[in-house]
Order: sequence, then structure tokens, then C-alpha cells
Amino acid sequence: MPERASDRLLRMLGMVAYLDRHQGVPVDEIAEQFGVTPRQVLADVDTLWVTGTPGYLPYDLIDFDATAYEQGVVRLTESRGLTRPLRLGGREAVALVAALRAMSSALGPLLDDEQARVLRSALAKVTAATGDAAAAVDVQLASTATPQVAATIAEALAQHRRLRIRYVNTRDEASDREVDPIRLVSEDERTYLLAWCRSADGERLFRVDRVLGAEVLDEPAEDHSVPEAAAVFSPGPEGELVTLHLASPGRWVAETTPAEAVRNLPDGSFEVDLRVVQPAWLRHLLLQAAEDVLDVRPARVAEEVAQVARAALAAYGPGEG
Repeated sequence: MPERASDRLLRMLGMVAYLDRHQGVPVDEIAEQFGVTPRQVLADVDTLWVTGTPGYLPYDLIDFDATAYEQGVVRLTESRGLTRPLRLGGREAVALVAALRAMSSALGPLLDDEQARVLRSALAKVTAATGDAAAAVDVQLASTATPQVAATIAEALAQHRRLRIRYVNTRDEASDREVDPIRLVSEDERTYLLAWCRSADGERLFRVDRVLGAEVLDEPAEDHSVPEAAAVFSPGPEGELVTLHLASPGRWVAETTPAEAVRNLPDGSFEVDLRVVQPAWLRHLLLQAAEDVLDVRPARVAEEVAQVARAALAAYGPGEG
């Protein structure tokens, strides 16, 4: 899956802070630290080298020791202030309070005592620092799990025990699974249980709001080696492969969806390959990006979306003159 620009930005900002604390680090060590290839580290450094503060003259840019770089060692010589502690403005502080309250609402029943304590402490400190503005923040999220399911998952994770769950998939089919729970994952507005599914013999993400029932079993959960990328939702190979050709302003599609491949074209447009499990999701996506859609393959998908759009317009009735 292609890397999102937001993920790369966070890594590069972290890389600047890391290099500021560790002067002269071999490329291979940086790659290991950030979980990427040495080639990606070099690409990130090359991008940082032409990044800086407004003015963008040579002395405004982040800088590295060129001699060390040629020897495979990265040494930061000018950070342009990116390593200074950041101070939150009022808007940022309120947004952080809202995010922490949303996390408490969504994950509270699923956290162990230590995690819950850390979350409460962080929320109290940020709320106090924000002042009166925090009082206006009221976050209400729909529950992602029944209390029984949430408590059972939390118990299994805390005691490192195997779970039996009753789960409904995207095709509205229910099945019983025995899983070894690994950790909870939040992706956008959803909460997932990352677990090793014993029937599939592999790691799977289970949407917590689709777990109808859960039972902690007597067997201890086995330890499984799971890559970090397993915590990111990615449709399986059973989904239909759909290719979208989009104009440049539609770049957000590639940045916000689980894409299999992205191909930039000479005219500034691009193609993105998506593995689609739910056709309704794709129709919604295409209607959102309609102004930037240049082509869709297979053509049948475009026609289906067009029919949905025409039906929606017809529902409004004839326009008034």
C-alpha cells in the first residue's frame, strides 16, 4: 500500500528531532529506527535538505553535513527551529481536548488500569492548560461495542487469554471465531481488535462494533509475530480491483483510502488501484470525487455510480421554473 503523505511528514519531523539528539547516525541505523528502508531514508533526507522556513534561501533551509552524507552517515547541522518545543494555540489545545475526550469515550471500557490512568492524567493536564475554552467542548460518540463485549475484550487483553467471538463481516454474515487478541487499533472513527484468527491462521482486524458476543477461554493466547502494517486496514484479495483515473485535485483519494498502487501520469493526473469489498463504499467515494474523476475501470462501475446519481437527482422531482 502506498505511503500516505501525512505518515511521511510525521516520520520526517521525527527524523529531524532524532538526528538533533544523535549526531552522526549511519543510514542503516536510521532506517531501523523508523522502520523503513535505507533508500527511503535517503529520499527523506533529500526532501528535508530543500525544506525550510519562508524565504527559502540557502540559509533558510534545513542542512546536513554533505561530507558525512557521502560516507553513509547523516549529521544534522541546521534544524531551522524544528526541534524547539511547540506551544499550542487556543484552537490546537481545544482540538486536543476534543480528541482526548473522544478517545476516552470510545476506548475507555477497553483500556487496562494503567492505560486509563495515563489517559485521564493527560486529559486533566491539557484541560487545565486550555482554560475556559475547554468547557465548551462536548464530545459524544456512538458506542463502538456493547459493555459486555468491551469488558470481555479488555479482560482477554489484560490476562493474555484466547477469545471466542461472534462476528459479523461486511457481507452481513455471522460466524464464530477463536482468536488470540494482540491489541486495539483506532483508525478514523472506528476501533478494531487486532488478533490472530485461528481459523484463517493469520492476523485479522475485527471491527469492535461488529462483535456480537465475546467469551474469554481458558487457554492462554499464543504470541504471534505481527508486522506493524497489520494494524492498518487493507482489503483482502477477494475484493474487486478497480482503477480510478483522477485529476490532480483528487489526490486526497490516494491519501485517505487503502490503495494498492498509485501511478503518476505526465499530464499531472494519476491512476489509483483500489481493492473494493463494499460497492456502496466505492459509489460514495466516486460521488464525492466526481469533479475530478476522468475514467473508471471497469466501465460497469462508472455506469452503476451514474445510475445512483441519476436516481438521487430524480428523487428531488422536476425543478421549479
